[in-house]
Amino acid sequence: MEIDGADIRPFRIQIPQAELTALNDRLANTRWPDELPGVGWAYGVPISYLKGLAEYWRTSYDWRKYEAKLNNFPQFTTTIDGQNIHFMHVRSPEPDALPLIITHGWPGSIVEFMDIIGPLTDPRAHGGDPADAFHVVAPSMPGFGFSGPTRETGWDMARIARAWAVLMGRLGYERYGAQGGDTGSVISPMLGRIDSEHVVGVHVNGSLGFPSGDPAELAGLSDAEQARLAGMQWQMQDGTGYAIIQSTRPQTLGVGLSDSPAGQLAWIVEKFKEWTDPAAELPEDAVDRDLMLTNVSVYWLTGTATSAARLYKEGQASWGQQEQRSEVPSGVAVFPGDFGIRSIAERDNNVIHWSEFERGGHFPAMEVPDLLVDDVRTFFRGLR
Repeated sequence: MEIDGADIRPFRIQIPQAELTALNDRLANTRWPDELPGVGWAYGVPISYLKGLAEYWRTSYDWRKYEAKLNNFPQFTTTIDGQNIHFMHVRSPEPDALPLIITHGWPGSIVEFMDIIGPLTDPRAHGGDPADAFHVVAPSMPGFGFSGPTRETGWDMARIARAWAVLMGRLGYERYGAQGGDTGSVISPMLGRIDSEHVVGVHVNGSLGFPSGDPAELAGLSDAEQARLAGMQWQMQDGTGYAIIQSTRPQTLGVGLSDSPAGQLAWIVEKFKEWTDPAAELPEDAVDRDLMLTNVSVYWLTGTATSAARLYKEGQASWGQQEQRSEVPSGVAVFPGDFGIRSIAERDNNVIHWSEFERGGHFPAMEVPDLLVDDVRTFFRGLR
């Protein structure tokens, strides 16, 4: 179809068998490093753990099964600002459904949304109220997966938000909501600011804004918020090595990630260990192992590890900058391990909804899809 002079092209995922064979060959011939005894995850991913996961990826995981599952969702591509954009577009059977654009982050992908699209688009079929239905648009961010790679510099988060506004207009949506986690929790509020005439509300999981450095801003925090602040400070000291590398030398890093599937697996699985529910001992205790490997496989099979990492380089200049206040209604869902602090969120946003949960983590669409779906429904119920 063609809308407003811009082509929207149907798309299906069809990875050549030769690519899957090559992946298996590379995994079988991995040159593994040594590891120190008794250090667990303190030095990074334990090689003894990673060997088992890589062998499962090579011998037991079935990409074709998940490729077919992904292809059950209608998918399209279009060109915006010179960049190919891939997206799922799943319309609800309910005629009065609210359009909703949902945005992933790094190291996520559209795979994150496989378990929430059905309940969001067709609540009647999932034990919910049909009045809560959404038409879901789930793009792959530029440089990620089937929207990658990027071909020029400048694809920072603000540019992505502007592209999302174009996309929703191109699909004919005059009123819509935005939801996101990780990088999506930054892009979705940006979209609300850029397209406030059309965005009825913004829901994020994680946090909405960061401390400005003013000590008065942190006065009077609850015990739970103090714990989140301590977690944020620990993360800045011990857990940001990946971000520093991706924001300074993504091309150098990309050589290893593009050549070694075991390296790509380690780079992503480490974050699934650190960012999922703190109660989970291993990543697959929080997220279905095959779903996690599908997410890793999307990066590997599309060859977009480098272009995805470049998002950090592109966005580095805006890190920590305070945003102009937005009056678009905003909602926040805080899961264990997240850093959400309400007073900071309210500084720059019109927060009308705040939820805190005792289970889940940074990837709630994969970890606790029921909780995330219910919170999204609740937030938007009064904004339709």
